Amino acid sequence: MTQVANRPYRSALYIPGSKERALEKAKGLACDAILFDLEDAVAPDEKVNARALLKETLAQGGYGNRAKIVRVNGFDTQWGRDDVAAFVGADIDGILLPKVESAAMVEELAQAIPDVPLWAMMETPLGMLNAAEIAAHPRMAGFVMGTNDLAKELNTRFRADRLPMMGGLHMCLIAARAYGVICLDGVYNAFKDEEGLKFECEQGRDMGFDGKTLIHPAQLEIANAAFAPSEAEIDLAERQIAAFEEAEAKGEGVAVVDGKIVENLHIVTARAMLAKAEAIKALT
Repeated sequence: MTQVANRPYRSALYIPGSKERALEKAKGLACDAILFDLEDAVAPDEKVNARALLKETLAQGGYGNRAKIVRVNGFDTQWGRDDVAAFVGADIDGILLPKVESAAMVEELAQAIPDVPLWAMMETPLGMLNAAEIAAHPRMAGFVMGTNDLAKELNTRFRADRLPMMGGLHMCLIAARAYGVICLDGVYNAFKDEEGLKFECEQGRDMGFDGKTLIHPAQLEIANAAFAPSEAEIDLAERQIAAFEEAEAKGEGVAVVDGKIVENLHIVTARAMLAKAEAIKALT
């Protein structure tokens, strides 16, 4: 398994590519990544202008260390190929293709734009079934769960625990972890419901997602807190590492911290957590 990048992806905020004011405001927001959207957030008669505006805005810079990912329209639309062509050579960190369902779709995107990490919207039943082959593509960098579309395709009802779509979420997570790509949880639609967002962020974190996709800046603080190591977790990781290193110096293979066995696998996790905490510090 290849390890995912150390860059944090706690919060990935969708910004409409057609909204000049929103594009400017995003330069000062505390998000780890920006998903510049040319697809769902842009009306058909605004698509071409949005593409030009976004290209010009990104060329001007100003987004700092935030990951810049452009969600294009699908290749089954009249805008998709022109969207991708517009960002060849642009200063971006990824191209996000909607409704990816096969490795062939990823390869088609790879042929259209060189030297840019590829991201896949995972939002259909066929995408869930083919998650492993999609993740295995050598240019694949990340999955974004499209939970609204997935719920529609599965004909599920809304439940706070998201039980009806857990199968699909887990299939994508397993594929992402098998091939070392980032995996971001879907959006929470009720952006004024802080308790509901907190629950879903913590659920996604505990499942293993790297972060949460968001639809409103008001959601950033909760997502950033949920997907960052807590002070207690950092303290435990440091104590585990210290105890294990002391045990190794004595020729022992395990240590005990807070009454629990600590083995090498726990140290790998602890060091990864500390590296994530340092990466988050570097962003702020």
